[in-house]
Amino acid sequence: MATLYLVGTPIGNLADITYRAVDTLKNVDVIACEDTRVTKKLCNHYMIDTPLKSYHEHNKAQQTDYLIEQLLNDTNIALVSDAGLPLISDPGYELVVAAREHNIKIETIPGPNAGLTALMASGLPSFVYTFIGFLPRKEKDKLQVLETRMYEDSTVILYESPHRVTDTLKAIRKVDECRRVTVGRELTKKFEQIETATVNEILVQIEAATIPLKGEFVLLIEGATATQDTSWFESMSIEEHVQYYTAQNMKPKAAIKRVAEDRQMKTNEVYDIYHNVNADNQ
Repeated sequence: MATLYLVGTPIGNLADITYRAVDTLKNVDVIACEDTRVTKKLCNHYMIDTPLKSYHEHNKAQQTDYLIEQLLNDTNIALVSDAGLPLISDPGYELVVAAREHNIKIETIPGPNAGLTALMASGLPSFVYTFIGFLPRKEKDKLQVLETRMYEDSTVILYESPHRVTDTLKAIRKVDECRRVTVGRELTKKFEQIETATVNEILVQIEAATIPLKGEFVLLIEGATATQDTSWFESMSIEEHVQYYTAQNMKPKAAIKRVAEDRQMKTNEVYDIYHNVNADNQ
């Protein structure tokens, strides 16, 4: 039985590939890749003449069965994405699950990752982090994810396209306009840029075009406890604190949870206080 190799490839600079990765790509029978045109450039650079097979989001159902059949017939296959690590916000999960179900050997060839590359240089806490890939496109769904993740004690790592990065930063601002964020773009390339500031300051830089909206973006959001400032709500009652968030179009349940996190209280305690006050006022 053959082996399925999961191979990390450069996220920009073609020199960021391991000897082992190049050797693997040269010696497998087939390279399964998102875009054959992109992978062809890498192969040409390193004189790799292994046949390429398209494997992407839109054909993965059909191609997974085909690739599993090839692996069972002793065809060694390397899976790559256009850049970085396969499966990490890229196709490949279904293929790995199917390979494991068929007891096919899987071997990982490590390589670059855009999220961790940005995190290293960001200046944000790096010991605890949460990778969430791409946010939902609809603002309501996007805010719901941010409202949950931004009040955890963890740096959040996400990816975004240049066309939506401004809207995503504005959504972050709705949750916490003082939160520090990092914007990383063109990572490992000539015009690499990694900027860390409050979300308001980053939006000003984008408006001034000092952060051009070109290339793929990595956004990092600092965890809640690292920047938690309690002075702004200390004079508020629980009811006023909850109303502060509901005035920002947050649902009462989410607002109560946020207040509990702000005040380091149990959610049911805030719930009881808030609803008892409202009951007394009726």
